Amino acid sequence: MAVTVTTKNASATRTASGLSISDALPRNGGKSGGGRNGGGGSSDGGGSGGQGGRRENFAAERYRIGVMAGIASILMMFLALVSAYIIRAGLPGSTDWKPIPLPVFAWVSTVLIVLSSVTIAFARRAQAKQLEKAYRSWLLVTLALGLCFIGSQLLTWRQFVAQGVYMSSNPHSSFFYVLTGLHGLHLLGGILALTYLIAFTGREQKKSFASVEGRRRSLTEVVGLYWHFMDGLWVFLFLLLFLWR
Repeated sequence: MAVTVTTKNASATRTASGLSISDALPRNGGKSGGGRNGGGGSSDGGGSGGQGGRRENFAAERYRIGVMAGIASILMMFLALVSAYIIRAGLPGSTDWKPIPLPVFAWVSTVLIVLSSVTIAFARRAQAKQLEKAYRSWLLVTLALGLCFIGSQLLTWRQFVAQGVYMSSNPHSSFFYVLTGLHGLHLLGGILALTYLIAFTGREQKKSFASVEGRRRSLTEVVGLYWHFMDGLWVFLFLLLFLWR
């Protein structure tokens, strides 16, 4: 009888141990599964951060491509006009080609737009150094110089009108009004873009620098690129219209 009782007790003990192990396995498996899921959550978080970085890079590249496409179209238009100017100026036997005199305000316009190209470069340098006040100040100076350039162009036209030089006076004056007018019109587009950039900087000033820096850096880059192009285009037109006849 003693042997039978002992055997039954041992069997009961083995059965209870088996139940304890089987109960423990799901709980340990759940914890392990949770660990794997937790790891997956961390991976998803990293993926979201990577997607955010890719979206920011895509936006910057989209701005850059858009501005480069606009510059290319403007360049082609002016190249066509310049080609017509050169052909017309060298037309043999032409008696109506009479170059107009160089006005004083043309020199003023050139100095203003070259200075504005320098100041927007200073703005980009201040932005790179995270100098908020200097960055905004240089943008405002660039905007003021751009507006002064437009004013100087209007004074140049007024001076020519006072001298009796109109668009229909002769072919050279026609090219002058067309080329400078188109340049001023496209520069107004740059002034509007610069105004938006200044407004964006002021509106986002209360936010953290890091939260808006990516977009603002992209905007500053493309506005600066367009502004430098308009600067170089004016210098070329100035040399073409007044120094190469």
